[in-house]
Amino acid sequence: MATTDDSFNGMTEHCTECDLETLHEVSVQIRTESLKQENAQFSREPYRVSECQRCGNRSSQRMNNA
Repeated sequence: MATTDDSFNGMTEHCTECDLETLHEVSVQIRTESLKQENAQFSREPYRVSECQRCGNRSSQRMNNA
């Protein structure tokens, strides 16, 4: 689970590569999941993207699991 701390503009989370609680940059991206052009406008989903500031490992998780 992510926590805030006294660091400048960051979140600390567990990094699976470092195996430590490290500073992460966290953002939300809208991604198109459909490969069909006619359905692309209906297949956009939000993803939470987290990048470790120590090793650069990135992970993403779909936010809508409907």
